[in-house]
Amino acid sequence: MTRIISWNVNGIRAVLRKGFMSWLESEKPDLLCLQETKADPSQLDEELLKPLEYQGYFKSAVKKGYSGVVTYAREKPQTVSDMGVEKFDSEGRVVTLHYPEFSLVNAYFPNSQDERKRLPYKIAFCHAMEDHCRHLLKSGRNVIVCGDYNIAHTEIDLARPKDNENSAGYYIEERQAMTSFLAGGFVDTFRHFCPEPGHYTWWSYRTNARERNIGWRIDYFCVNKEFMPQVEASYILPEVTGSDHCPIVLELK
Repeated sequence: MTRIISWNVNGIRAVLRKGFMSWLESEKPDLLCLQETKADPSQLDEELLKPLEYQGYFKSAVKKGYSGVVTYAREKPQTVSDMGVEKFDSEGRVVTLHYPEFSLVNAYFPNSQDERKRLPYKIAFCHAMEDHCRHLLKSGRNVIVCGDYNIAHTEIDLARPKDNENSAGYYIEERQAMTSFLAGGFVDTFRHFCPEPGHYTWWSYRTNARERNIGWRIDYFCVNKEFMPQVEASYILPEVTGSDHCPIVLELK
């Protein structure tokens, strides 16, 4: 079985101070995809460049302390690539590891921000992600897209949908972009196994939202439909703290 974990850590150096290494040693995933690392490899010591038996594959933002992704892998990939679109690669949004069985896309989708300030950029990213995945599928690859999508897709993906109809992450344009992505041949793996509400991956630090489970499900593992028979399980680890997000898990047969 292959076990993949994805987690927006809200700062890789910050989560290191909150028990990250002991958590990693306990979980021992085959692949670990982190988003919002907020660090360039030049700013990190060996402990975070090559933790335990892993090799880190980074994509960092030009702007220091902003965005960024890393995928830690036990097994060396055939190749590694970014998105190939400068305005997204310069923000450290995507790193893709290619293996014989699948391509693993680790993505940190932009936040559309209040008053739709970055919504055009966000929607352009969603379209570019569709193109990126379509190209991989056409080349004969199976595709796993994981990460912080910054989108609650449907009403059951957040605790208070009516109150947030004009909130970043739940704008109708973002939800439509997610619908379009899934319609292009992808499956939201968590929803495949769990159609019930009340399961979230992000909680505001304010008003004890996590303790009251007033959250949003904005972190996903999506795979192409043809690859779904290889998916054993997809679930959330809400008990893991250290960030305002919690990790999510995909298990492959």
